[in-house]
Amino acid sequence: MELQIITENKKQYLDLLLLADEQESMIDRYLERGTMYALYDDGLRAVCVLTDEGGGVLELKNLAVCPAFQRQGYGRRLLALLADLYRGKYQIMQVGTGDSPLTLPFYEHCGFQQTHVIPNFFIDNYNHKIFESGKQLCDMIYLQKKL
Repeated sequence: MELQIITENKKQYLDLLLLADEQESMIDRYLERGTMYALYDDGLRAVCVLTDEGGGVLELKNLAVCPAFQRQGYGRRLLALLADLYRGKYQIMQVGTGDSPLTLPFYEHCGFQQTHVIPNFFIDNYNHKIFESGKQLCDMIYLQKKL
């Protein structure tokens, strides 16, 4: 496996980024200020975007695994590589996600713990309703992991 930093033409990965964040205008808020990584294993497997939120906090803004390779450990491996890479440079890695039966357990299994909630985030900030596993996402759930 190889982790590559993406510094140019980040929008070429837009189709994949939209799997994790359905609205391009929301991705535009963090894409250029964030550090983007691509995970390769005999081809592209996953991408993610991280931002420095200050105070020793690194935020995972987007993590998307290519559909053909989901549920094969690539997301978990990518998070582990990033934790190793940023350990000692940041104290906390955090992620905000919807109250989904798919994503919350994934992050919790990766060692993240819920810290706080932003009520109605998806309703107030997206121009359409977002559903995951048949459930409408309303609140943003924040989780953190010590590095």
